[in-house]
Amino acid sequence: MKMKKTDFGVVGFMYAVCAFFYVYSFDLADGSETYPRFTIYLLFGLTTLYLVQMILTARKFGTESGVDEVFAGFKPLQFFVSLALTVVYFLMMKYLGFFSATVVFMFASLLYLKVPVLHSVISVVAINLLIYLAFVQFLGVRLPAGLLF
Repeated sequence: MKMKKTDFGVVGFMYAVCAFFYVYSFDLADGSETYPRFTIYLLFGLTTLYLVQMILTARKFGTESGVDEVFAGFKPLQFFVSLALTVVYFLMMKYLGFFSATVVFMFASLLYLKVPVLHSVISVVAINLLIYLAFVQFLGVRLPAGLLF
């Protein structure tokens, strides 16, 4: 199996994500930066292992472009509608709060992607319940309440 050159973009993006969050981890209070930095180091290490694996694969089997596979089946309308829904979601979160905006966003996205209504309801309830239990109850994280509530 040949190594795809497009994977270098993935590695570059992951290193950029690590750098971005590492720089912002210095803004955290003393003692609270331990877990985020651990996660960043772990992500950096896994990305580096993936890069090494890519290089070894390239030496052993050669390389290929990979662009044809990346954009095979790309649907521009679906992409731009999903992007618009995501932007609207971030705007709604400010006014409606996290949970209300998430319910609207998830329903709109799932219905647009033609997921059956029953599956959408189950997904929305399960995800919101999981987020509530994990972040609000267990970790004590305050999620945006919104200006209207």
